[in-house]
Amino acid sequence: MHNGLVKVVTGIRRCGKSFLLNELFRTRLLEMGIKEENMLFLKMDDWRNRILHNPDKLLDKIDAFAGNNSQMHYVVIDEVQMVDHFPDVLNSLLHFDNVDPYVTGSNSRFLSTDIATEFRGRSYEIHLAPLSFAEFQSAFEGSVQDAWDEYSLYGGMPGLLKLNTEEKKTSHLRQLFNTVYLRDIMERNRIENVPEIKELIRVMASSVGSLTNINNLTNTFASKKKMSITNKTVASYIKYFEESFIVEQALRYDIRGKQYIGAQSKYYFQDIGLRNALLSFRQLDKGHIMENVIYNELRQNGFLVDVGDIETRTPTGSRTHLEVDFIANKGSHRYYIQSAYQLQDTEKEEHEKRSLLLIGDFFKKVLIVSGHYPPMLDDYGITTIGLFQFLANPNVIE
Repeated sequence: MHNGLVKVVTGIRRCGKSFLLNELFRTRLLEMGIKEENMLFLKMDDWRNRILHNPDKLLDKIDAFAGNNSQMHYVVIDEVQMVDHFPDVLNSLLHFDNVDPYVTGSNSRFLSTDIATEFRGRSYEIHLAPLSFAEFQSAFEGSVQDAWDEYSLYGGMPGLLKLNTEEKKTSHLRQLFNTVYLRDIMERNRIENVPEIKELIRVMASSVGSLTNINNLTNTFASKKKMSITNKTVASYIKYFEESFIVEQALRYDIRGKQYIGAQSKYYFQDIGLRNALLSFRQLDKGHIMENVIYNELRQNGFLVDVGDIETRTPTGSRTHLEVDFIANKGSHRYYIQSAYQLQDTEKEEHEKRSLLLIGDFFKKVLIVSGHYPPMLDDYGITTIGLFQFLANPNVIE
């Protein structure tokens, strides 16, 4: 608040951006003692506000609302992309000394990750994600395990909490992708080949938790899908998915060499339910789903996350590479995190910890296992914690 910038709430469609501003933020202002007459909430998708799509009319209304007094006025514009020349309108709002502006929107152009460029560096982005597991559980009636079973299958889109059958939830997620996300991408980027782009996102959904690159995806099309597509087209489609916050890339980082390895990376879905729906709920690899959820939790808690790589040698002297699932960085803090769905025996536990033991530095190393597992520190400085403990309080890794 009051930072002299336009506050821009971004995020995947239907994750609750309008509710955040129109309901929760309004309540917060009232709790702070802000008077109703100093708040202006404008919903541009309301037919009665269609005249305000004209930028001059909108600015005139805000000018009349704010007046010339010194009291701070709060302007919230929902679906701002419906206003003609809206970037110029928002930049104009910064010339009001007594206006603190907040906006959100719902088409791909507005939600794209280059929003800062759209507003010429004069905006402050607030990224809203689908519900975290802890948020989902707070509205779920049942045990933690039941909540996890539901969340790991259908994800955290808020609208799902109103639906009471598997058929309705499945249909909701499929409709979101086909009639909302995909349509936005197609319209914004003028794409005509629908089967091609739908098949690519399914291939990416299948490879969650696995290293991949543009060549791998292109070759998959050629060998398995019997479809011809160029590397350039694949790269463009992936960019569109990232811009609409459907997927996010985690780069591969050489821990010992302290540099990024550009050959391969991983892609995680911002909502695991959307990923499962794209695969018709058939490829439900519990380990990869858990890994995707952990990645999202780290990102929602402000961490920058990479995939770790350690080169080592086998007993015969040949080189091999071991993976650390996540390198999580926040400021001067770094955590190496390994995700393991189950530790059936000592051999499995040693296998999961091997890459962590080879790192060689003194940043904290964490092994997250499924279910309940109170934090436990071993003789090598590795902390093992349960997934439910981590999701309930991500700071437990500290």
